[in-house]
Amino acid sequence: MIKLKIEHSTNKTFKFILLFFFISSYLSCTPDDDEDEDPPRDYLEQSLEDDQLLVQYLKSHYYNYNDFNLDLNEDKEIIIDTILTDNENLKSLFDFATQTTVTLASSEGEIIAHKLYHIVVKEGLRTEDKPSIADSVYLSYKGKLLSGNVFDKKSNPVWFDTANVIRGFRYGLQYFSPGNFIQRENGTIDFNQFGRGLIFMPSGLGYFNSAQTNIPTYSPLIFEVSVFTINRADHDNDGILSIDEDPNNDGNPYNDDTDEDGIINMYDEDDDGDGILTKDELDGNDPDNLPDDSNNDGIPDYLDKNT
Repeated sequence: MIKLKIEHSTNKTFKFILLFFFISSYLSCTPDDDEDEDPPRDYLEQSLEDDQLLVQYLKSHYYNYNDFNLDLNEDKEIIIDTILTDNENLKSLFDFATQTTVTLASSEGEIIAHKLYHIVVKEGLRTEDKPSIADSVYLSYKGKLLSGNVFDKKSNPVWFDTANVIRGFRYGLQYFSPGNFIQRENGTIDFNQFGRGLIFMPSGLGYFNSAQTNIPTYSPLIFEVSVFTINRADHDNDGILSIDEDPNNDGNPYNDDTDEDGIINMYDEDDDGDGILTKDELDGNDPDNLPDDSNNDGIPDYLDKNT
């Protein structure tokens, strides 16, 4: 069980606490921390090279999975080590890893499929409440290179807006379930039964050719994560969850800009650019919790510049 003491003044609701930490925490995994950039390599070639390195690492290393079979100690550390002759019967990371694909466009517009790997070490209690790629997540983490060198670590939980983190982190976190929490009268919050695991990403989903502090260019990355709770995000406060601002229904709200004004819908207060705020067009005079379609053309009013 993780216990967290939170200092606050009068409002002792958990909502206030989440807001406080969301505002006060900083995003050390954002792609805006660029230090030095090398001329970019070919995205496809680098993706293939990174995947070879990741697969080689996954097949030659293991983690202490036996410690998580029955042990309820939620503070137990995830330990990764090399498979040697005397422990060759152990299951490798590769045996546990799930591979997914994240497609990204290169600077030349070429669509590149990047392979992302994750391992759920401990399933969280709230399996139906996993974060989306547009939500905020309250978590602790450790970031490492394949060499084992730690480049960043947060032992105390912090808030991350997944819209502002590197893509491998954004897409990897959606597979981990948050846990349960109890807020006590003294301000202490107890977290338990939270999800834990590992994310393995190629440099194309990390910092690619942008060197960071303790992260060389073109470095595949490993993250150990503990996901405590989440907040469903509505970045523009228009009444539509950010993950649902996806009119082309491809599961990615980061490429939807209905009025083509350069602001994606999840940040745009007027999605169709007709001068009427989305929140005022969404469900007007008949609050039936369904988007209005005044001209019955199959396009909701808030996405239809003609209404």
